[in-house]
Amino acid sequence: MFTGIIEELGLVKSLIKKSSGADITIQCNKVLENTKIGDSIAINGCCQTVVEINEDTFKANVSEETLSVTNFSTLKPGDVVNLERALTPQTRMGGHIVQGHVDCAGKFIKKEQLNEFYNLYFEVPENQSRYIAKKGSIAVNGISLTVAGIDQKVFHAAVIPHTFENTNLKFLKTYDNVNIETDILGKYVEKLLSVSDNNSESKIDENFLKENGFM
Repeated sequence: MFTGIIEELGLVKSLIKKSSGADITIQCNKVLENTKIGDSIAINGCCQTVVEINEDTFKANVSEETLSVTNFSTLKPGDVVNLERALTPQTRMGGHIVQGHVDCAGKFIKKEQLNEFYNLYFEVPENQSRYIAKKGSIAVNGISLTVAGIDQKVFHAAVIPHTFENTNLKFLKTYDNVNIETDILGKYVEKLLSVSDNNSESKIDENFLKENGFM
């Protein structure tokens, strides 16, 4: 489990695809402190298990599922990634509960600069937009952000200068892929409130919310 507060920017040293999955090696410093084999580190918000540690790098094995769902498939040597170690009981919960289980790859649409602050716009697949709510939490490349607004498949978040300068948000170009993890609370609410008796599409819609006093 993570908080969405990025500890360090790392560099992709290599991403070697294999017959099944891939091996990724990240160059970094801070997140190696007290890290041992088997620990979890979030790379761009994706929880990965450390399988090898060297003086300034660590390696993780990337599954086929991860390659298919995240932006790992487009990473190349020299790319900058956000890094965060798994939280401990002593960790300050500065962001929100981030599992490191990426839901999808979204796309960066545009940036608006408002004095020192930024509005960043992202597009997500239609089946994920229902989990995104204004003023709710979302993780973009592992960064805990607050949703400032959403219009169908596009949401935007207001980003403070510190977050922009200390994460890989500052390197994003139009239509770059980003890892999206929606708030786990929305998924459990949908599961609990679904009126379906099977695993078909959720029946929660605007009428359902009105009938149950949410609107």
